[in-house]
Amino acid sequence: MTDRIVDYDLYEVPPRWLFLRLETSDGLVGWGEPVVEGRAHTVRAAVEELLDTYLLGKPPGRIEDHWQTMYRGGFYRGGPVLMSAIAGIDQALWDIKGKRFDAPVYELLGGQARNRIRVYQWVGGDRPENVAEAAREKVDEGFTALKMNATAELRRIDSPAAVDEAVARLAAVRDAVDDDVDVGVDFHGRVSKPMAKRLAKALEPHEPMFIEEPVLPEHNDVLPEIASHTTIPIATGERMFSRWDFKEVFEDGSVDVIQPDLSHAGGITEVKKIADMAETYDVAMAPHCPLGPIALASCIQVDAVAPNALIQEQSLDIHYNETSDVLDYLADASVFEYRDGYVDLPDGPGLGIDVDERHVRAKAGDVDWHNPVWRHEDGSVAEW
Repeated sequence: MTDRIVDYDLYEVPPRWLFLRLETSDGLVGWGEPVVEGRAHTVRAAVEELLDTYLLGKPPGRIEDHWQTMYRGGFYRGGPVLMSAIAGIDQALWDIKGKRFDAPVYELLGGQARNRIRVYQWVGGDRPENVAEAAREKVDEGFTALKMNATAELRRIDSPAAVDEAVARLAAVRDAVDDDVDVGVDFHGRVSKPMAKRLAKALEPHEPMFIEEPVLPEHNDVLPEIASHTTIPIATGERMFSRWDFKEVFEDGSVDVIQPDLSHAGGITEVKKIADMAETYDVAMAPHCPLGPIALASCIQVDAVAPNALIQEQSLDIHYNETSDVLDYLADASVFEYRDGYVDLPDGPGLGIDVDERHVRAKAGDVDWHNPVWRHEDGSVAEW
């Protein structure tokens, strides 16, 4: 009898993650991480609906057909909640397939294009501070690439002092570390079009690795104008959820680095396709991943096979991880051992990680993490 998907469990775990455990009739288990940060309850309901409606009782190996069914079967499609639910299920299905064939997922995707992938480390927090000291510490730990937020909240047209403060922070990091250390600067969608142009021009002398999300994704139509004001590479994509969302930025040539999230943009199946599209436009990929170990393992599987993979975000010691961290949920944390600013490709089957189920169950509960709501001095809501 053909193997079937027979059961699943969902675990909301700190600091802000949702893990999916998918089980087959012959006892194979696959793990996925379907979550929108701050909306775990909502995505959990979407995962349950997809599994109960479409996948329970089906053979796990037909991943592409399952993906198409989940995406097209509901008529209304796309967006962060549905695509994140699909993403986590897709990760778990690939984990099962790799375990069935006793091979890493990247072997099933065509085989590795590299032996390791470079990683970067966050410094400075949401409202960036003490960035120079933190940068020096992380470089001493062996990281060769860092990322920091450019600013806290900004007004739509802000003061010269706000620009000067952002420049001073990046300059301080540059003074603290050597020029061979790359520093990405995240605008985080907090910045309006006129301020993005001013900030890009002001930051350019300090040569950031890229400026990330210079405007909100709903304003991607202005990216060509911003790109015309700077030679800094432009990165975006963490709030874009399918290859159709990325199509416009590929066609207008405004973006140099795309940052799809393996837990938001349809999982391994979809991000592999997005990476292939990007390669045809000479666009690099740096997957977004301020999440947990399952999401990171999924990212690395795609990084392994994508010739245009540039660097990988990872959330060890990130400012959100106050109660639990990436390695806490793994039986063998050495799989994510960073050396000389890189992480080796895992050689275990499936996603290449061994989730500590006992620890997951012990930590599971009602995780009540929501992103803060910021306000300007006049009381209006600011972009976080």
